[in-house]
Amino acid sequence: MNALIPRPRSRPAPGAVHVPGWLSPEEQAELVAACRAWARGPVPMRRTRLPRGGVMSGHTMCLGWHWSPYAYSRIAHDVNGARVAAFPERLGELGRRAVADAYEDGAAGAAYAPDTVLVNFYGEGATMGMHQDKDEKSGAPVVSLSIGDTCVFRFGNTETRGKPYTDVELASGDLFVFGGPSRYAFHGVPKVLPGTGDPAVGLSGGRLNLTLRVTGLTD
Repeated sequence: MNALIPRPRSRPAPGAVHVPGWLSPEEQAELVAACRAWARGPVPMRRTRLPRGGVMSGHTMCLGWHWSPYAYSRIAHDVNGARVAAFPERLGELGRRAVADAYEDGAAGAAYAPDTVLVNFYGEGATMGMHQDKDEKSGAPVVSLSIGDTCVFRFGNTETRGKPYTDVELASGDLFVFGGPSRYAFHGVPKVLPGTGDPAVGLSGGRLNLTLRVTGLTD
């Protein structure tokens, strides 16, 4: 993709907005460094084991609330029994700005209060199957930030994992927000394009994805 040609924002479905180049290179580098620190614990990155025995090909860690299939808790019982680290206010600020910018609605942004982040790292050959984000008690939008290698992000419908869906290329720095009628749309990552990221942001390969959510849960 020619970086000299601006990529326009798009709306693949009602309530879903793709904003290319939303994070500056400096912000991306800051988040990469933060993810490296978070990955050291208290609950480290791991490959999540699914109830039927399969293991996800990417690596995941959580802050604020720990996600394991298919529930949230404060304690990572499926990893090391430690309490998950607190949700960083810096990410809350990013989330509010993201919703305001994506929906061009300052009030919606101000009201957005994410309390958990799932950080996914896609190494060589890693993918994510079509799924819904439906373990939250809140219908607030999901904010997705991409850093590193470009991926093919498949954004579908709310009824089935199959068609109709739209494939969107998410490059480093891109923002994708989905809420409203698309909040429970199936989505996945069928492919990551190796070597497409800029090493200057601190990743020599692979893709980082930070997904901010409002759980709607209380202690």
